[in-house]
Amino acid sequence: MYNVKSLKAEEFISDEEIRETLAYADANRENLEVIDRILAKAKEAKGLTHREASVLLACEIPEKIDEIFALAEQLKKDYYGNRIVLFAPLYLSNYCVNGCVYCPYHAKNKHIARKKLTQEEIVKEVMALQDMGHKRLAIEAGEDPVNNPIEYILECIHTIYSIKHKNGAIRRVNVNIAATTVENYRKLKEAEIGTYILFQETYHKESYEKLHPTGPKHDYAYHTEAMDRAMEGGIDDVGLGVLFGLELYRYEFAGLLMHAEHLEAVHGVGPHTISVPRIKHADDIDPSAFDNSISDDIFAKICALIRISVPYTGMIISTRESQEVRERVLPLGVSQISGASRTSVGGYVEPETEEDVTSAQFDVSDQRSLDEVVNWLMRLGYIPSFCTACYREGRTGDRFMSLCKNMQILNCCHPNALMTLKEYLEDYAGEDTRKLGMELIERELENIPNPKVKRIAAAHIHDIAEGKRDFRF
Repeated sequence: MYNVKSLKAEEFISDEEIRETLAYADANRENLEVIDRILAKAKEAKGLTHREASVLLACEIPEKIDEIFALAEQLKKDYYGNRIVLFAPLYLSNYCVNGCVYCPYHAKNKHIARKKLTQEEIVKEVMALQDMGHKRLAIEAGEDPVNNPIEYILECIHTIYSIKHKNGAIRRVNVNIAATTVENYRKLKEAEIGTYILFQETYHKESYEKLHPTGPKHDYAYHTEAMDRAMEGGIDDVGLGVLFGLELYRYEFAGLLMHAEHLEAVHGVGPHTISVPRIKHADDIDPSAFDNSISDDIFAKICALIRISVPYTGMIISTRESQEVRERVLPLGVSQISGASRTSVGGYVEPETEEDVTSAQFDVSDQRSLDEVVNWLMRLGYIPSFCTACYREGRTGDRFMSLCKNMQILNCCHPNALMTLKEYLEDYAGEDTRKLGMELIERELENIPNPKVKRIAAAHIHDIAEGKRDFRF
């Protein structure tokens, strides 16, 4: 039975409901009356149900696909403007007790060099990231109660926030660690994390259990219900995601949207972010072993439909994807990307060795420097943003969602993006990037519709050039 408000995983992610949804989508994939009705609803910018979105995903009518892409692009502009938030992952430890067959961290992998950063090593890693210009990190660690207990994670967060280097500071730490208890989520909240991120990997229970044959992650219900425990623990910004390629993409897409609907129904707050990783090559992992891979065309369509279906959510795409793919999906809904990422433990201080590469969680496709990524974004017409103001001003959970759903968050996001870009240009940018950025800021200031906001932002941007930092709306 499908019960969106149930706290039991197999009720709010109902296999029966997903299969009925896919059958309905197949039956209506060429039904223009149904498709046009769904698209008309989507244009109201209030989102779609998993069943409605699944019809559009099944639809292969070229002109309707064009309409989907155009609508996604418009909704992205309406909700998030032309800003793209930048972040970097920081891998703390690759010790792991799980047996996930798609991840090189799995416990039986004897090729991988196991590493765990000391607090002194974290300081060096963070200083290297600050020297690039990063202000926002997503920390990652394998699941290992001995090597990576919650106390270690909390100590790492405290260390990261304490590091002030030149003009650098990490202003927000997002956390991507294994499902845990309500008590531990409360501890993470007290440590002032940003978003708690956990990928479901696959919503198909039978496949999930086969892909996670051993370790605590084998428990489908405990993993799937993690976001409810996080919300109970006071974390009101959570990030969903599946690993596309493990199971049939239409099943995953429906499950992902059902999870978003569940969070909205039970907690009044949907996912703050949705990530769309695809399985990639890594040590001891051959993605061709998984026969559910998706093409770039389908990947782009999924991104567009997530934006249409959950228009308020931030969408994340990492350096798993190439520059070409990232450029294709940026206008379709993506609002956050990683830059200059290293997916090995301790990969930022020194150039990665062969041992480091084999200890990485996945191969990085986009290997450009942060300055190259910032330059590229601006040439595409985007504002690279290092903003973390919402977290620090208390605009999280339902407060953020209320502003976002009313399309008012841009009044904060646009000036904050310009101010943090100005900080980057003053402190870290190469000459060409700095020149390009100064011209962009001057143009974009003129696009701020509110005269008061424009005046304050311009004054702050001037003060940043005089050496002051961390202004925010």
